[in-house]
Amino acid sequence: MKILVIQQKMIGDVLASSIICNNLRTAYPEAQIDYLVYASTTPVLEGNPNIDNIILFEEKHRKSKKEFLNLALQIRNAKYDILIDAYSKLESWLIVFLSGAKKKISYEKKGRKFLYTDNIPYQAAPKTNFGLAIERRLSLLDPLKISIPIDPLPKLFVTNEENQKAIALFEKHQLKKDRKTVMISLLGSEKLKTYPLEYMAKVIDTIAENKDVNILFNYFPKQINDAKTVFDACKSSTQAKIYFDLLGGDLISFIAIMNQCDLIVGNDGGAINMAKALKKPSFIIFSPWIEKKIWATFEDGIQNESIHLNDFKPELFMSKTEKELKKEALTLYQEFDPSLFKDKVDSFLKRNLSNGKTK
Repeated sequence: MKILVIQQKMIGDVLASSIICNNLRTAYPEAQIDYLVYASTTPVLEGNPNIDNIILFEEKHRKSKKEFLNLALQIRNAKYDILIDAYSKLESWLIVFLSGAKKKISYEKKGRKFLYTDNIPYQAAPKTNFGLAIERRLSLLDPLKISIPIDPLPKLFVTNEENQKAIALFEKHQLKKDRKTVMISLLGSEKLKTYPLEYMAKVIDTIAENKDVNILFNYFPKQINDAKTVFDACKSSTQAKIYFDLLGGDLISFIAIMNQCDLIVGNDGGAINMAKALKKPSFIIFSPWIEKKIWATFEDGIQNESIHLNDFKPELFMSKTEKELKKEALTLYQEFDPSLFKDKVDSFLKRNLSNGKTK
């Protein structure tokens, strides 16, 4: 049996959809399970034994109709028995149409039902603490009637060599070994998903005041100016605990560094999802226009917790569409003062940072 899973999107989505591959491997141990993703997301799939082949959707496939057709024909020639489309956008619709797969599964969308043999209704509300991002993906397995215990947890696989490199980096920057280490998801993927920088500095001050910790910033080199803005806005006592220049050279390095940290706090995004896959406690600050119920995954009020402005000021969200909220996101962010949830940060840290030494 040959199975193709499609998820042409960003890191968090690719990692979340990898649970489809993980469960397929348990159900069909002898099957060939391939995964079609953007080339930039492959580091979160490194070492995953549940994926036989990673098929890359590259920039050339988007820019050239000829290259796109070549990819679609490559997939058709592979003669997949089952195709699971977790992306379900124009790019994947064309691939599905040409695939020749016997069974084609995706979400139910008006005007596209003819493409698939199985159209799964888009679940509106979560039924568990897995979150909609996870539950919706697991629903794509329903038509297969798999009789196995379902594992909802995305996984990352870090080699011993990668861990040792991260440990050496900690030693090079002289992180205090008697302190726990907190990663800050400093910036979102765009401004509308980034907690105001001056507010983030206050959150980091709260962390530094609450516990004697090492603090790392997660940011890309191109975001260094924003990172410096946050650093400069922190108290001097907080700055003394921040290891500003400790960065991984690539995504694989970040995963290994995160694996040596004890928890993560900050903006929703890929860094948070990777931390959760490493089973690290997380405290997420959601953008006002993002639906918390989708990406507030595995929330238990203990290890994983999140906050949204709607939790504190629901009157600001009454009768507003997602489009309206997105347009007003920066204004709404200003209403999301850190004082609203300082006690929640304090409680989260108390629960998840013990007095023992970090690894």
